[in-house]
Amino acid sequence: MNELISKRWSPRAFDAEAEVSDDELRTVLEAARWAPSHGNSQPSRFIVGHRGTETFDAIFDTLTRGNRTWAHRASVLLIGCVITRDARGDIPNVEFGLGLAMENMALQATDLGLIAHMMGGFDEQAAHTAFAMPGDVRPLVAMALGRQGDLSVLPDDLQAREQRERRRQPLSETVFTGTWGQSRFG
Repeated sequence: MNELISKRWSPRAFDAEAEVSDDELRTVLEAARWAPSHGNSQPSRFIVGHRGTETFDAIFDTLTRGNRTWAHRASVLLIGCVITRDARGDIPNVEFGLGLAMENMALQATDLGLIAHMMGGFDEQAAHTAFAMPGDVRPLVAMALGRQGDLSVLPDDLQAREQRERRRQPLSETVFTGTWGQSRFG
């Protein structure tokens, strides 16, 4: 497995003084652009704001209280959205397309020495309204992007979460053959 995949994680301790350059942000978004999608429909769209801008503040305002405790230190906040229709009609599997784009972004950020944390904890309707999104656009996920900061900036409970061992379920519990539950890699 490529080390980049296992190196990627979702920290919350962002350096509030660090910046993400426009070139770095463009590179991360370029990675999203090259993600696979159903029928090459490319349904992913992004609202992006650097810290200190009105867009950043508007995205921040849509976040849940728990995410607000740390996301204000990120250099960039963004919301990943999907368009649900194009010239061919309804686009199938838009969530899959955005998911692949977001993972490309997270991996590219890791490769650049940045950190990225995806969040489902935001108010989709508030985002839709704040950014005057058309009816066929759905905001699905938020992301904080920046540089690793000192753990001490986080409350104790989040410090503990940052330091706990990262675990994934073994293939023996997630990959089956023949019948459901019959492990392929037991």
